Amino acid sequence: MPTDLLEAIEPVAATDAELPLARESSRRLAQYVRRSQPLKVTPEDGKGAEAVELPASAVRLLVRLLSEMAAGNAVTLIPVHAELTTQQAADLLGVSRPFVIKQIESGKLPHRRIGTHRRVMFKDLMDFKRRIDADRSKALEELAAESQKLNLGY
Repeated sequence: MPTDLLEAIEPVAATDAELPLARESSRRLAQYVRRSQPLKVTPEDGKGAEAVELPASAVRLLVRLLSEMAAGNAVTLIPVHAELTTQQAADLLGVSRPFVIKQIESGKLPHRRIGTHRRVMFKDLMDFKRRIDADRSKALEELAAESQKLNLGY
C-alpha cells in the first residue's frame, strides 16, 4: 500500500450505540473461529441477498477487530508490506521520531531510502517492537529477581 493511501486510513471506533453490538457479534462469531472453516454470511437487506463466504482467517481477524471495538478501542488495518514514514513508525510505537531515526541509524531497525526520505516496512517495525518488548520484559524480570534477593518487598 503506498504511503499516501496509508496516511488516509483513519482508525475506526465503535459509537456508544455500537459497543453492545460489537460485543455480541464478537462473542457469537468466536465459535466459528474455533472451527477453522469458512463462514457464510447473509446480509439482511430484505431483498433475498446472496450469502457471502468468508475465509476462516478473515473470520479470526473480524472477531479480533470486533473484540477491540467492544472494548472501546479504535482499530485500523495495516498491510504487513506497507511502508511507513518515520513519524508513522514513531506514532505506532508510541515514541518520538528522533528515537526511531536513532534506531534506524544504529542498524536496529531496517529501512530503505526513497530519495532523502526513510521508509520502514510495517513487518520490520513489528519485529523490532517484539524485540524491544522482549528486552524490556527480561530487564523487568531481572529487576524483580534482584529485589527479591535483596528483600526489598517488591
